[in-house]
Formats: sequence, structure tokens, C-alpha cells
Amino acid sequence: MTRKKVKLAFIVNDSARKATFKKRRKGLMKKVSELSTLCGIDACAIIYSPYDSQPEVWPSPLGVQRVLSKFKTMPEMEQSKKMVNQESFLRQRITKASEQLRKQRKENREKEVTQAMFQCLTGKINLANLNMIDLNDLGWMIDRNLKDVEKRVETLNKRSRSSTGGTSHTSQLAAVAATGAGPSNGGQQAPESSQKADVLATTNLGVNVDSMLRQQWFMDMVTPQETAILGFGGDDNMMLPFGDTNHNALFSNPFFPLN
Repeated sequence: MTRKKVKLAFIVNDSARKATFKKRRKGLMKKVSELSTLCGIDACAIIYSPYDSQPEVWPSPLGVQRVLSKFKTMPEMEQSKKMVNQESFLRQRITKASEQLRKQRKENREKEVTQAMFQCLTGKINLANLNMIDLNDLGWMIDRNLKDVEKRVETLNKRSRSSTGGTSHTSQLAAVAATGAGPSNGGQQAPESSQKADVLATTNLGVNVDSMLRQQWFMDMVTPQETAILGFGGDDNMMLPFGDTNHNALFSNPFFPLN
């Protein structure tokens, strides 16, 4: 069973606060001792409390004085280099949480746009009912997917060309070894190489034409109509809109630039 998360707030009840203090003080002293033993470092702890007349120290008063003397001999810049107070610690936590929130918003937005892209392909969403900010994000997502597809096609074409070149070279060597002929007899391989080159050229041409058709298809779909209504429209069971109820995108432009 997982431990219950403790709420970091001042404990109002006096008896509960005193019990928590004693428990946490004991645990803190144990952690400092373990850190010093396991890592072989100089460490000390001084804890003042309203429940005791004298502060509790670890490992001993002489040990604390030795560590503090070593700390004071360091330059002032080195002393405050990694020093953290409550305000700076909270600022660090806020900055980290803000960055996590920004990343989560970007991830959620990408998922929304990806779902909308597939719903446009299946006809569940009409592009004419999207506002310009949502169209901008959708266009950015489609362009990124097209670039990934083109890179994949280019990689496959390079592999195909390399494997074809290796096969042709191997066939030439085998023919020379079988007939004992020199380079002058390699003309018999010319028709086969020419046919393979024609096939590759036709494949590349087909890929370029297909890419142009996809781009033209997208431009035709995003062309606004005279009767188009900005913002999401359609059935009540449609996916959640990209923006708020006023059809304003919440966090589009910072993540999906026009270029």
C-alpha cells in the first residue's frame, strides 16, 4: 500500500506538531549520518526547537565546529554557490512546474490536432468549420507528417539504389569470372542496368507526383468557402474543440509556427 502524500502546511494542532517534529528530527539525523558514512563526506546538523532549551547537534559539538570552520575558510562565492533558502527553493519549484505545464500543453495540443487530422480524413470534421488558428496548427501537423513520409521514402530509395548497385556489380564480376573476358565484354550488362535505371526514375517520378497531389488536395480542402462559419461546428458528439467556447485557440501559435 502506497504512503499517503503529506500536505506541506503548518500543523495547527500543538500536540500533533510536536510529535511530527520529534519524528522528523530523528529521521533527519539518521539521513545525515547515512550520507556521511556512505559517501565519506563532512556533514553536520544543528536543530533548534521551542521544545528544548539546548539545540541538538550531530555528530558532536566539536564535529560541528570543525565542519563550520572548514566552511568559513572557503571563498564567499563558493559558500553561496549552492546555498538555497526557502524563497529560492520555491522559485525553482515554480519554474520547473511551469516548464512541465508548457510541455504537457504542447503534447495535448499535438494529440488534439492529430485526432482532428484523422477525423478530417474520415469526414467527421469539415475544414470549412475550423478557424484560422486551428487551420494553421492542422497545416503544421500535416506538413510535419509529410516531411517524415518523404524522409522515409528517400531512405528506402537510397537502400534500393545501393542494393541494386551491389547486385549489378556482383553480376558483372560473376560474368567476368565465368567467361574470362575483360572490361570490353561488360557491354552485355548495359541493357539490364538501363532498365533498372528507368525503373528507379519512374519510381522517383511517381513519388514526386504523389507528393504534389497530396499538397494540392490539402490546399483544395483548406480553401475557405463563402458560407463558411469560423470555429468548430457540427454534431454535439464531435471531439473537444481546439480552443475555448469562443473558438479562440488556447496555446496554438507558440508551438505550431507557420513555417
